[in-house]
Amino acid sequence: MLFNSLPFLFFFIIVMAIYFAIPYRLRWVLLLAASYYFYMATKPGFVIFILLSTFVTYYAGIQMGKAESKSKRKKFLLLSLLFNLGLLFLLKYYHFLNDSFEVLFAHFHFVYKFPAIHVLLPVGISFYTFKSLSYAIDVYRGAKRPERHLGFFALYVAFFPQLLAGPIERATRFLPQLYERFDFDYQGVTKGLRLMLWGFFQKMVIADNLAALVDSIYKHPADYQGLPLLLATFFFAFQIYCDFSGYSDIAIGAAQVMGFRTMENFSRPYFSKSIAEFWRKWHISLSSWFRDYLYIPMGGNRVSVPRGYLNLFVVMLICGFWHGANWTFLVWGGLHGFYLIFSILTRSVRDRLVRMIGLDRAPKLHSYLKILITFSLVCFAWIFFRADTISGAFNIIFHLFAGWGRIFTVETLKKIQIWGPLKFELVVSLISIGILLSVQLLEERGNIIDRFSEKPVWVRWPVYYFLLLAILLFGNFGAKQFIYFQF
Repeated sequence: MLFNSLPFLFFFIIVMAIYFAIPYRLRWVLLLAASYYFYMATKPGFVIFILLSTFVTYYAGIQMGKAESKSKRKKFLLLSLLFNLGLLFLLKYYHFLNDSFEVLFAHFHFVYKFPAIHVLLPVGISFYTFKSLSYAIDVYRGAKRPERHLGFFALYVAFFPQLLAGPIERATRFLPQLYERFDFDYQGVTKGLRLMLWGFFQKMVIADNLAALVDSIYKHPADYQGLPLLLATFFFAFQIYCDFSGYSDIAIGAAQVMGFRTMENFSRPYFSKSIAEFWRKWHISLSSWFRDYLYIPMGGNRVSVPRGYLNLFVVMLICGFWHGANWTFLVWGGLHGFYLIFSILTRSVRDRLVRMIGLDRAPKLHSYLKILITFSLVCFAWIFFRADTISGAFNIIFHLFAGWGRIFTVETLKKIQIWGPLKFELVVSLISIGILLSVQLLEERGNIIDRFSEKPVWVRWPVYYFLLLAILLFGNFGAKQFIYFQF
């Protein structure tokens, strides 16, 4: 079931009406049943994988709580890790790796025969397996006591607002909330609904209109060069941000309506002044997951300098691979790893250069330049994320820097007019991006949702009506799938 669909709207209204009508002690039953129904609306058979992950991880957690020695706890930790990672590998990566080895062995004229497994990838598997993994690791470390209530733990894994694309909430934050009593809170409910409305605007008005523009170029990139490719890449940066940030806002807002506090997932990432800052603000629940459960256990930066760089690069490679079983995602992750390492290696040189040209005496200009450079590097990496193949990505890059000497020729102008049939989407997208950036500039002074709730009615309601009308008039109602559902 997609958030941006009428079935979800009816589903959410019905669930919320029952949620606040029934006794508090029964709400977890309603939410668990609703979560499984929500997931099974996509493909009923997929629910078996959530159930298996839930039962195995729950059992491992209980046994770790009973174990008296660290070695015994480690056995049950490994059980959870191997099962969840094995399930993820089998369903998401086996086919890709099997095909890759077959091509590699054929190149050297070796025989490679392993059976192919063609299984449709369960939606959201990367997200709920990571929730299960973090729970098992936290129990092993002693950061979380084993959850003995099987229903509560099952709800943690399958909670429908976070089920398909996060945020990847931690058990240490979510499970204690199930023991807290929550009565209807008008302020909390309206704040959650405002956040959901903004999420729908980002997804249906900005991301889905941009998708039409981006797809028209990226489906046939060899037909274009220079400016059209540059604009399509720029538009994709905002498409993927609004698509995923929109989903996150809907998810966080829906949870807040029910009284659940959820971690922030995005914090104005395109205003970052470095790649490191970008990753502190982009998909925060995932980047912090890799930091806490992979990078730091590997030694982080507390090891030798070369080992520290290797740790950083490996984590970014794995982060890229997490996004999809394709070489393009590995290159995307590796490129960000290179950015981070290069930034550390050149820090002193860049500081000297800044002083040499006097940018240290113009801090605002220096800040704007850092934002522009960071955004450009991120956009360049998005080419690999969006392209279907490595060769396709390099083809786009080579043509991206070609044809600029003929930018005002009739031929080039005709190619730019590829968006003529999509003029409506182009105008809507440009205006919407302007609204998005204006809102994010206002957020420099604090969370705009919190500040907006303090405004008088005559200020708030016109904005609500504007966003609602924009969705109804300019939104894409084709129930276009969220990009991150494929991961």
